[in-house]
Amino acid sequence: MKIGMIAPPWFPLPPRRYGGIEFVVSLLTEGLVERGHEVTLFASGDSETGARLSAVFARAPFEQIEDGVHLEVAHSLEAYTMAREFDVIHDHDGVDSRVMGALVHRLVGTPVVATLHGPADPATQQMLSSLRHDLVFIAISEYQRQGFPDLRFVATIPNAVDVEHQPFSAEKDDYFLFIGRMMPEKGADIAIEVARRLGRRLIMAGKVNEGPEREYFARAVEPYLTDDIHFRGEVDHETKAELYKRARCTLFPIRWPEPFGLVMIESLACGTPVIAFRHGSVPEVIEHGRTGFIVDTVDEMVAAARRIDEIDPAECRRAAEERFGRDAFVSAHERAYEKLVGDPAR
Repeated sequence: MKIGMIAPPWFPLPPRRYGGIEFVVSLLTEGLVERGHEVTLFASGDSETGARLSAVFARAPFEQIEDGVHLEVAHSLEAYTMAREFDVIHDHDGVDSRVMGALVHRLVGTPVVATLHGPADPATQQMLSSLRHDLVFIAISEYQRQGFPDLRFVATIPNAVDVEHQPFSAEKDDYFLFIGRMMPEKGADIAIEVARRLGRRLIMAGKVNEGPEREYFARAVEPYLTDDIHFRGEVDHETKAELYKRARCTLFPIRWPEPFGLVMIESLACGTPVIAFRHGSVPEVIEHGRTGFIVDTVDEMVAAARRIDEIDPAECRRAAEERFGRDAFVSAHERAYEKLVGDPAR
């Protein structure tokens, strides 16, 4: 198939540090290319890909992300003006891009599918519902899909990780791990509380944006940093993988209904179990007692951490490959595209 793949423009593919969506889009793009599809990737010019690269921006314009809606529109417009060249267009960009996708489908007929990477907040629900006659969607979890009852879905396809290229170790060091942005919803302060109550080392890594995130970090994280509670800042993927590989477990104490948590499957791929709060897609990702524990309170997280050695690292790795590996991920997208090409009105 001839596929137009629209990535967000703000980070290069694959991302050097932060960029969960960009990582997933890169994984999908390279997998499709390896299977012989003709893929044109619309991304920043500093991206690396085996696909044909089309770039409006020579370098990812991250510094302008806060007030750069017009840049996002210019980026996606480049893809949609080429719509007749493709059998299907797959849009991973923002809502404004999807408005253009709906228009192109109506005028040109090229089927457009959009993956939902974010939560079902009221504004997004309302905007996407208005496009439901011209776009079809892919959800990243059943939990997320339930939040958009008016949309037409061609599939639910969980995010994936390149398990084969993730390092694995059955032998673990004696530290817990927290990976995530420094914001209340991610729960770094809860990870600190759990580690302190158990007298365990905790390594944290993540991005700290200015504004509320910086204030949260200064109030709820920084005062508790010691030799045993350590913050690494934002790290590259190689460093992050090494942290996963040697951790006793990864703590995922989210306070919000996250539609998917890439941290969870990255950890499992390295053979490290996850203890997570029962929010959003967590019950779809973690198999309680096999790949980690699902809990409801801080006390339960502490108790689960005491039992973490009951989880087999090899079983975590095996589950990641079976359920979230690249081959299954790419195959699921191929099936979705085939449905659309065979029936664009679906």
